[in-house]
Amino acid sequence: MGEGCDLFEDVSLTPTYRELRECPNFPYRPNCLWQDPPSPLVFSKTEIWVLQVFYFQRMALPKKGKLLLFLVSQMLIAALFFHTLGHRGFVQNEEESRRPVHVLVLSSWRSGSSFVGQVFGQHPDVFYLMEPAWHVWMSFTSSTAWKLQMAARDLLRSVFLCDMSVFDAYMKPGPRKQSSLFQWEQSRALCSSPVCDFFSSDQISSPEPCKRLCSQQPFDMVEKACGSHSHVVLKEVRFFNLQALYPLLTDPSLNLHIVHLIRDPRAVFRSREHTRGDLMIDSHIVLGDHLKAIKEEDHPYYTMQIICKSHVDIIKAIQALPEALQQRFLLLRYEDLVRAPLAQTSRLYNFVGLKFLPHLQTWVHNVTRGKSMSQPSFATNARNALNISQAWRWSLPYEKVSRLQDVCSEAMDLLGYLPARSKQEQGDLLLDLLSSPNTLGPL
Repeated sequence: MGEGCDLFEDVSLTPTYRELRECPNFPYRPNCLWQDPPSPLVFSKTEIWVLQVFYFQRMALPKKGKLLLFLVSQMLIAALFFHTLGHRGFVQNEEESRRPVHVLVLSSWRSGSSFVGQVFGQHPDVFYLMEPAWHVWMSFTSSTAWKLQMAARDLLRSVFLCDMSVFDAYMKPGPRKQSSLFQWEQSRALCSSPVCDFFSSDQISSPEPCKRLCSQQPFDMVEKACGSHSHVVLKEVRFFNLQALYPLLTDPSLNLHIVHLIRDPRAVFRSREHTRGDLMIDSHIVLGDHLKAIKEEDHPYYTMQIICKSHVDIIKAIQALPEALQQRFLLLRYEDLVRAPLAQTSRLYNFVGLKFLPHLQTWVHNVTRGKSMSQPSFATNARNALNISQAWRWSLPYEKVSRLQDVCSEAMDLLGYLPARSKQEQGDLLLDLLSSPNTLGPL
C-alpha cells in the first residue's frame, strides 16, 4: 500500500488537503496520512467518505476507467478544496463582523458635537464617552494644544480598547467613582445595566436623573460597561490635525471610523461668545504661545482662525489618504443634520453599522424640533435646532460677521458656507447661505 501510509480504519481521522496531496499515488489513496502537524484546512467525514468510495471503486476498474476516475476525482478534490476554503472565508467574515467598532466624532467646540455624540450614545449598542481628553488638558493647563496631542491620542486608544487604567495618570490616586469622568452622566451606558440598574438599556437616558442615582458606582464598572457593547464612540474637540491620529487609523487592534463634524464658523463664533467663561482654559491652551502676543479683544478671532485652519488641514489630509482609508471618514455638516435629522442620522448609523431603531427615530425628531432656544453649555435638550443654526444671522453685528468671514474664508469656501456680502444679505433669511453638499467633493 506504499511506505509510510496506513489505511484509515476510523474515518473520524480526517486528513487535510495537504496531507492528501503528499500521499503516494494521490488521489487514488485519499486514506493515507502524512505525518506532519495538521494544517487548518480540514475535510469533513462526509468528504473523506466520498474520497474513500472513489478509492475502493478504482480497485475494480479497468485501465481506461482508472483514467476517467482520475480526472473525475481531481475535479472533486478541487471542488471540495474551494468549498472548504470558502467556508473558512465565511467564518473569517463573520468574525470580522463581530469585532468592536470604534468611532471618533472629531469636531470643535460649539459645533453641535454634543448632540451628535448623543445620537450615538443613546443607541443601546454603544458605549459613549464625551471628551475623555479633557482630563489630559486639565492636567496641563499651561501647555499648548500641539504639545498635548500625542498624550490625548494615546488616551483615546486605551479607552477604545476599554483600558480605563489610562486615567490613572490624570486623576487623583486612590478609590474613585465613575463620576470622576468628565461629563460621565452624558453616557447612557453608564446610566444603565450593567453599571446602574435604575435605567434600562433601551431607554433614552437623561443626565440629571442619572447624576442623582448613578454617581456612586465604582470606577471599574466603566471598563465593564465598555466591554459589553459592540460600538465604542468617543467625541473629541482637542485635535487640530490628522497626523496625530494616523497611528490609530493603522492600528490593527482598532476598527476605527471617524465622523468629521463641522459647522458654519459664524454660528460657532456666536455660540462661543455666549460660553466664553466655560471655554476660557481651553481657549488659552489653543492660543498657546500666542496668548500674550495678541490683544485680548482679538483672541476670539485668532482662536477661530486656528479652528478653521484645522478643518481645512484635516480635510486635505483625508483627501491625500489611500482610498481604503478615506472610506473610514464621514464628513457631516451640522446644518445638514438639523435640516434633515432623520436622514442624516440614518447616514451616520449606516456608516458605523448601527440600526436606526424606532424609539431613536422618535427621539431624534423630538430633540431637534423642540421650542427652547437656549440650554446649558454642554447639554442636549429639545430645541428648534434649525432656528438655532441660523441664530447668528440676527444676533451678530455685521462688522463681526465680515471680519470672521475674512478670517475663515478658505474653510468656508471648502465647506460650502457662502459669505453674507452685506448686512441686508445677512438678515435675509430667504437667502440660503449654505451651498449644495456636492461642492464638498468625494467626502
